[in-house]
Amino acid sequence: MRLYANQLSGQLNKNLHPFYLVFGEEPFQVAQCAQQIRTAAKQQGFDEVIKLTLMQGFDWQELVAQYQSMSLFSARTLIELDLNFQKPGTVGSQTFKRLVELSNPDTVLIVTGAKASQDIQRSAWFKALDKQGAFVPCYPLTGNHLSRWLDDQCYRLKVNMQADAKKTLLDATEGNLLACFQELEKLSLLYSSEPISQQQVLQGLLNQAKFDIFDLSDALLQGNAQQAIKVLNKLASDNTEAVSILWTVSKEANTLLSLQLGLQQGEQLAALFKQKAIWKNQQVPVQQALNRLSIQTLEHIILLLAQFDASYKQGHLVRPYQALAHICLVFCQPLAMPLPAHPLN
Repeated sequence: MRLYANQLSGQLNKNLHPFYLVFGEEPFQVAQCAQQIRTAAKQQGFDEVIKLTLMQGFDWQELVAQYQSMSLFSARTLIELDLNFQKPGTVGSQTFKRLVELSNPDTVLIVTGAKASQDIQRSAWFKALDKQGAFVPCYPLTGNHLSRWLDDQCYRLKVNMQADAKKTLLDATEGNLLACFQELEKLSLLYSSEPISQQQVLQGLLNQAKFDIFDLSDALLQGNAQQAIKVLNKLASDNTEAVSILWTVSKEANTLLSLQLGLQQGEQLAALFKQKAIWKNQQVPVQQALNRLSIQTLEHIILLLAQFDASYKQGHLVRPYQALAHICLVFCQPLAMPLPAHPLN
């Protein structure tokens, strides 16, 4: 059965399914849904939690063994399997169908992953789990859906925000659910259940309105040109060294090029992530960048970075931050313009 994220809490209050498929492009929603299932399961005696991640060489028999085994610490077990942006393949598909046949009432399985395409939803393993459990798709939220999500979070945290305060918070966080939720948690601690005005929200946002180079990396990987320029402007106003920004952009471009070359040679993305020490919370934006940027584009970006470095050291750059903005835009979208600098002699 299909349950949307805002329906999950109500369903968990009624009963607990043996299988949950939590898939989506919105990582905060996926994590929040998994946590809701985890909490409901714990209330029903599923005290032991086993977390598994699909990586190269993953032993599917281990999943079967964990599903069937009697826990040493608890009468009931919750297993969480993160597909890690991959498909289960033939062995995994057969394993999922076998778990449905085994049907252990003392074990709940949560499978999390990226967006479930129509191909995935039509697959035999997905249908088998969905038939005996629940599919929770997590979509990026906009418009009224985003407003309703905020209302729900305010209710859960007992935050009493005025309408204009809510609008200000949504405008400031630009659809970033994690950032919005973190601000709500701060407001909850500061004001408890007292009414919160727009001015109070603005004051809190002003105190937090600081960007660092890591924010620029995130924007570049996501291809968010507007956010990248916004962060770059703040870094420039804070007098962040242009060379430090150059180093950050170069690091991302060279890492992506290395990953693309590895994929071209037939290596698995999961193995490349491990080799390059790309943590789980960065894998989604990195994959977005890989889908967007070809080897040729990345080589062009690296050439622009080399031109910037040479021009900067020789004093030929008219405005360093303008040149960095140019490179950042190329990182996010095609830009058929030369780097803004005096020609080298």
